[in-house]
Amino acid sequence: AKISPTTISNITEKVMDTAYQWQSRPLDPVWAIVYFDAVHFKVKDSGSVHTKAAYTAYGVSLDGFREVLGIWIGESEGASYWLSIFSELKQRGVEDILIACMDGLKGLPEALGQVYPKADIQICVIHMIRASLKHVPNKHYKEFVEDLKSVYQAVSQDVAERQLEVLAQKWGNKYKHAVNTWQNNWAHICTFFRYPTELRKLIYTSNAVEGLHRRLRKVTKSKSVFPSSQALFKMLYLAINDITEKGPIRCNGWKYIFHALGTLFPNRFNY
Repeated sequence: AKISPTTISNITEKVMDTAYQWQSRPLDPVWAIVYFDAVHFKVKDSGSVHTKAAYTAYGVSLDGFREVLGIWIGESEGASYWLSIFSELKQRGVEDILIACMDGLKGLPEALGQVYPKADIQICVIHMIRASLKHVPNKHYKEFVEDLKSVYQAVSQDVAERQLEVLAQKWGNKYKHAVNTWQNNWAHICTFFRYPTELRKLIYTSNAVEGLHRRLRKVTKSKSVFPSSQALFKMLYLAINDITEKGPIRCNGWKYIFHALGTLFPNRFNY
């Protein structure tokens, strides 16, 4: 049988009501961890092709289960759009986020702080490594990497800060921007040092949401350009629905992590 693209579109359009219900569903009042990240796609808009961002909030509940809280299609990634997403999450019932994991986008921690001032913010260490190494030439690349490892692989925050001073003294004059990347963002990079090892593994990088994005890209790779933002949202919703149809995934060792969170964040679960 031959089915026209218009017919297929009309059939899948019926999914949109369900997708919008999913996007606006009520959420738990407290989330242990929420990863915030964006993935980019080509979308046709007003007769020309633009790069648009699919903003993703990927949460870990107090029961330790991972869940996509929502996905929003907007212009290229920016802190102002993230602020509207944080506000929407608040409207949907999210009263508190214990730990928020994000990339190093300028202004993003401040935007989150306007809506969730008590949230501990962890900037993805892997993003910071990539950002700093862009400023280091090949001749010193390996040496700089080894010195940088002594910072983010340190056993404690005090040791890490001493090693960051050593890094600055050794490389600050040659590669100022590479060192400044860490110094300027240190307040939100060093967060994970305050937590036990099991929790550090979950938050020092945003790999969890990046893994989700890789799976979304596999589904969308046949589409070089989407005809509209709605078409992109529809496909991403169907992909997420397919990925999660077997049920939510629980983080390993959650019982210990939950008790640690209770100690670290007393009186934060009483919503």
